[in-house]
Amino acid sequence: MRVKIPKRIAAESGRYSLVDGIPFRLPVESHHSPALMAAFTIDAAKAAALLPGREVHPLTLWRGRGLLLITVVDYTSTNIGKYIEFSIAIAVTHGSRPAPALVPVLLRKHHDVGQYVYDLPVSTEISVKGGKGIWGMPKHQANLDFRIDSRTVSSQYDLDGQLAMRITIRRPRWTGLPLRLSAANFCQFRGMLWKSVIYFHGNIGASVLLPGAAKLLIGDSPRTRPLKELAIARQSLFTAFFPSSAGVLDDHVEGWFLGYGDPPQTEPQGLASVVGLGLSQAWPPPPSCDGRQPGQTEAPGDAAGAADQEDAAR
Repeated sequence: MRVKIPKRIAAESGRYSLVDGIPFRLPVESHHSPALMAAFTIDAAKAAALLPGREVHPLTLWRGRGLLLITVVDYTSTNIGKYIEFSIAIAVTHGSRPAPALVPVLLRKHHDVGQYVYDLPVSTEISVKGGKGIWGMPKHQANLDFRIDSRTVSSQYDLDGQLAMRITIRRPRWTGLPLRLSAANFCQFRGMLWKSVIYFHGNIGASVLLPGAAKLLIGDSPRTRPLKELAIARQSLFTAFFPSSAGVLDDHVEGWFLGYGDPPQTEPQGLASVVGLGLSQAWPPPPSCDGRQPGQTEAPGDAAGAADQEDAAR
C-alpha cells in the first residue's frame, strides 16, 4: 500500500511554530521508532456504548463483530523529545448512520474509516499538553514500558498503582516488508469530536490469525475495566511489529459538535485539563504492578509459548 504525504506538509519543512507555549519545528514527525500493533475482534454492539454522541459507529466485520486496536510506539525521536504512547482504540466509521458490514474495509474514504481513541497514555507531560491541547487526543501521563526480547515484543500500562493493560506479541522472524499507510484518529475533547491524520511508514513483520500470536491482559484500573465487557476474542486477528518506523502528523484537524438524544449530564474533559501543564520531558517510573523487575522478560504466555512451540518443532 502506497500513501503519499501531501505536498503542503513537505513545503512546511524547516519552518517553526509556537503553540500553547510549545516550540517545535515543522512538520510534526517521528523517526527510528519501534512499534507494535495487535487487533482483536469484539462485540460491536457493546463497543458502541463506549463511543460518544451519534457521529461515529463501530466498524462491523461479520456477525456483529467489531475491532479493538492496540498500538504502542516507542517514540525515540520527535519534535518534543522521547516518549512511549499506548493507544487503545475501536475501529469506526464516521457518518450519520452505521455502515454495512465489511464494506468500509474496501471503501475507506466513502465511509470515513478510522479509529476512535478510547485511551491514550503517554510518558511525558509535554506530550499530554500538545496531543490533547492541539489535536484533542485523550492523552494523560502513565507508567509505561516497551520491551523487545528475543521472542516477544511487549508493553505494559499502569495507572495510579494499578495494572491497566499489558500487550505481548510474538516477535516476527522476518520484518522486511515495506509499508506506507495513513490512519485517521477520532477523539473526544471539550464535548467535540476531533479528527487528525497520521502518515506512517516502516518495514513490518506481521501475522494473521496465527494461534498464540498475541496475549492481551486487561487489569483492574477503572480506566480500562470497561473493555472487559466487549467480549474480546482470545485469538488476535492480526499482529505487527515495526523495528523502526517514521510518522508525520497532518498539519490540521477537523472538529464537529457531538450530539446526544438528551442533554449531557456529565461535563467532558476540557481546556482546564491542559492549561496548567508544563513542558517536562521526564518519565514516571516504569510499570511495576505485576512484580517484574528491570531486565526481567515477560512471563510465559500465549505469545511466548507459540514461539517456544515453533522452536521445539524445528
